[in-house]
Amino acid sequence: MTPIWQPDRARIESSNLHRFTRDLERRAGRQLSDYRALHRCSIEDPAAFWSTMWAFAGVIGDPGERVVVDFDRMPGARFFPDARLGFAGNLLLRGRDEAIAIDATTEDGRTRTLTRADLRREVARAAGALRQAGVRSGDRVGGIVANVPEAIIAALGAAAIGAVWSSCSPDFGVRGILDRFSQIEPAMLVAVESHQYGGKTFDDLEKTLEVARQLPAVRRVVVIPSERASRTAAADGFVWWDDWLDSGEPAPLTERFAVNHPLSILYSSGTTGIPKCIVHGAGGTLLQHLKEHQLHCDIRPGDRVFYFTTCGWMMWNWLVTVLASDATIVLYDGAPFHPDAHRLFELVDRAGITLFGVSAKYIDAVNKSGVRPRETHRLETMRTITSTGSPLAPESFDFVYEHIKRDVHLASISGGTDIVSCFVGGNPTLPVWRGEIQVPGLAMDVDVFDSTGQPLATEPGELVCKSPFPSMPVSFWNDPDGRKYHQAYFARFPGVWCHGDWVRWTEHGGMIIYGRSDATLNPGGVRIGTAEIYRQVEQLPEIVESLAVGQVWDGDERIVLFVRLAAGAQLDDALRKRIATQIRTNTSPRHVPARIVQVADIPRTKSGKIVELAVRDVLHGREVRNREALANPEALDLYRDLPELRS
Repeated sequence: MTPIWQPDRARIESSNLHRFTRDLERRAGRQLSDYRALHRCSIEDPAAFWSTMWAFAGVIGDPGERVVVDFDRMPGARFFPDARLGFAGNLLLRGRDEAIAIDATTEDGRTRTLTRADLRREVARAAGALRQAGVRSGDRVGGIVANVPEAIIAALGAAAIGAVWSSCSPDFGVRGILDRFSQIEPAMLVAVESHQYGGKTFDDLEKTLEVARQLPAVRRVVVIPSERASRTAAADGFVWWDDWLDSGEPAPLTERFAVNHPLSILYSSGTTGIPKCIVHGAGGTLLQHLKEHQLHCDIRPGDRVFYFTTCGWMMWNWLVTVLASDATIVLYDGAPFHPDAHRLFELVDRAGITLFGVSAKYIDAVNKSGVRPRETHRLETMRTITSTGSPLAPESFDFVYEHIKRDVHLASISGGTDIVSCFVGGNPTLPVWRGEIQVPGLAMDVDVFDSTGQPLATEPGELVCKSPFPSMPVSFWNDPDGRKYHQAYFARFPGVWCHGDWVRWTEHGGMIIYGRSDATLNPGGVRIGTAEIYRQVEQLPEIVESLAVGQVWDGDERIVLFVRLAAGAQLDDALRKRIATQIRTNTSPRHVPARIVQVADIPRTKSGKIVELAVRDVLHGREVRNREALANPEALDLYRDLPELRS
């Protein structure tokens, strides 16, 4: 094998990672000849690593005397326990006033930019308006918001006064929003009047007011108007965005808080029960994102960073923090294929995007659309493509380099809402190998365990992290004794974070992820990751997407594969045979499904992840406890009482 991409010497030596390594060598007093040595140092000497990161990134604040205490406790370690910093200040109090901070585009083609001076002014106004409304440090502010600049302004306004931001995207239903916000009792709601998707406009005001009526702690509802808003006097207990900003005196952006002061509350997917409320601290989030942005993604001042995301996915939080690297946030609100698959590549050229962040499913969908962006777009500024949300198939690596751009750093990354960051990801100074995530993240003591907690060199197993890191959750909301927190991550292997992904190391020191371990198939006692099957099936042109689950059958488990077909395709015996042959030839006979069933739709979460566990529950007659977590809950009904699965 040869790498599918390799950086040249100039790119390596000009990278942030190269410069950081030299800084860490001086501070740690050791030679770091390659990435493995650098990663080992980041684990063995966390004080040197994180103090170097603080200085390298120019964190605004007082780091205090101690860098890390109780590093042998997990959970329980504390990073910069004496430090004081402001998250909003670190994002806003840098860069030239006239530099563009946000470049926003909506689905219908409207564009808007805010300079750094504009953004500072608007965040200061939002912070003042929050204070005027009685919101105090530690209070929660809920957002039912589209991916628009006002969402960032509100979130940073909350951070500036020490309030805690928590957001859902506006395509959530009333029940889905209440399942989240009723747990955290926000003092205030910020919501969009409407949002666009796929050429349609969806009114959100009545939904927001219904949510507010069922949240007794809410003291004020602020509505971001659409372009067509009549802007009549607000009624029914809400105030328009501009009127609200005028209601208080601008607040300073210089207030500082403890490192673990709560910044945001994110939510688990909620597909197996009511979502867990995951509290993230300001300092840990900032430091972890700075590390990933500057070292793993090589984001530099003046770069333009894009991620296709909603405000209900952790990648939105990750995107916002690029302001702390003096980069521009590029926003897109709407459907990525409206009116066609060229849309986001047109945005790359218009906005000069340097980092293009999307999901693995998006790359696969562009491939299947027949669009070949390298032939139709310049893409000159694009240095990095990041992919997350699900495993990136080897064929998608091929597609990127053959049909999007040949000289680009393709970084498949993986982590989660739980850590608002990544365990494994990219390295701009190393080769990219087809189908592999390049490296474990710096200061992330990642390993692969078997069921007894023993490390595995090359065999698949559980993704674990053996040492603490700054962006571990501060807590779960309403979990005073930490029992839910412990049960979620540390019950399997005491003192070791077990993430729930089924993975293996590669010979290059990278990683392959096969899917969620709790959705792992187990026919005849052999554990199989669902992504192994998807990689093969979705190469066939007739298959748009697929979903595999285990069905309890005759005292064992059999694999059932559901497929959504391209227009005009038919699941006949010939196609079934081709699917089985493709899987058997490229994986093993045990991977071949016992049943292949055609479906019209595949259920997925709001962030686009398919939900094997919910489908498995339907197959076995169990209640799916939180349909509101799904973008298309009606799709679950397609899997109920299927005659093909009765024999």
